[in-house]
Amino acid sequence: MSERRRRIGDGLAVLAGARPDVLAAAPGARPRFVALGGVLLSTGALAAVSAAFAVSMALGVWWPLALLVGLGWGAVVVNLDRMLLVGMAHDSSLKRNLVMAVPRVGLALVLGVVVATPLTLQVFHKEIDAEIVVMQAEAADAHRTALEADTRFAGLPALEERIAAQEAVIASGGRSDAGLASVRGGVVEKQAALDQAVAVGRELDAKAQCELDGTCGTGDAGTGEAYAQARAAADAQAAVVAAARSELAAATAAVSAAEGRSASLAASSLDGDRAELARLTAELDRLQAAFDERNEGSGGILLRLEALDRLGDKSGTLAAAQFMLSLLFMCVEVLPVLMKLLLNFSPPTAYDRLTALRDSGDVEIEELAQESRRTVAQAKEELLVMAERERVDRQKEAILARRRATLAEVAARTEGARSEPAPAPVAPAEEPVEAQRMWDTGPIRELARNAAVRTVRSVRRRPADREPTPA
Repeated sequence: MSERRRRIGDGLAVLAGARPDVLAAAPGARPRFVALGGVLLSTGALAAVSAAFAVSMALGVWWPLALLVGLGWGAVVVNLDRMLLVGMAHDSSLKRNLVMAVPRVGLALVLGVVVATPLTLQVFHKEIDAEIVVMQAEAADAHRTALEADTRFAGLPALEERIAAQEAVIASGGRSDAGLASVRGGVVEKQAALDQAVAVGRELDAKAQCELDGTCGTGDAGTGEAYAQARAAADAQAAVVAAARSELAAATAAVSAAEGRSASLAASSLDGDRAELARLTAELDRLQAAFDERNEGSGGILLRLEALDRLGDKSGTLAAAQFMLSLLFMCVEVLPVLMKLLLNFSPPTAYDRLTALRDSGDVEIEELAQESRRTVAQAKEELLVMAERERVDRQKEAILARRRATLAEVAARTEGARSEPAPAPVAPAEEPVEAQRMWDTGPIRELARNAAVRTVRSVRRRPADREPTPA
């Protein structure tokens, strides 16, 4: 169990940017790096949960798939935080620390906001769901009003009123048609004229009867001249009453005909108006249903953020709780960078000094190795040049020897005094023996030996010439 804990602690320390070789020489720094590694894992876990909630809210995918995406995002956040920590080496300079810390803290804040937003939405999801229902209802009403105000559907109320009026006209046989008011007004006038004529006729009949009885007028009973005049006036008024009756009958017949025509016209146009009303109503309902479907399925992150903002405007307590919760999540995300920044302002620890010594030592070793490789390469090049020169010199000597032999042979033939043959040129097989002799005693071996001595002396002398690296 202790071995497992030790391995877990070593893994957390390496995650926080610790060097295992230096950490083995300075074990006192191990708890600090283990704590930093734990903080990194905490931020990664928060980021994974936040991304899972965000994917579930935005896409509505199956929660195991959302959790898988969240784990990937958590790994990305851990890697970014580790990059921010590893890039901030220990430095006591305030200016350099601030220059290094400002962009890193800014990036950490951005990550903190991204991580904190889905978590905050999930914490207040019940209140947000209730507010979203209200917002969707308001959006549906606003869309319905906008559709009714559209030019395509602006005539719906008038069409409905016209259909209602046509149905009423048909049901009443045309009597409810408001367009026949003028015709009905003529009937009323004719009826009033008839009533007046009848009243006048009755008065004249009563006057004639009164003259006949002698109870009025002249007071003489019988059919005298006064009675004859009164009767003539009553008979004339009867003709007026008959004419008024005929005019009233004609006006009534005209009204009846107009009402019949109105009812037939209303019946003929009612079917077309009903079809147009059904078409417009169906199109309006289709558009509204499509909007309602989108509206009901629009519970994404943007709508939830808007709902949370509205809730914050309505309730100061909820706004304060939202702010504090978001600040908490952002502080957890920024915590690794802030811890590293605060540690940089403290005096260098043994781990920091050992790290500086190891880095400077690695640089010096690499410089020595580079110098040694350069010296050996230079010696090899010089050896190759000397060997080439020796080869060229041997070829020149061989050519000169053959030339001298040829001249001697020509001279012998010319003079005829010498009988022995000219000396033969050096055989090619003797050249390797001659080259080996020149290597054993010649300048090539001396040059190689001098180069090797210089290389060994420079390697031995270099550590003593350098100044010790400060701790």
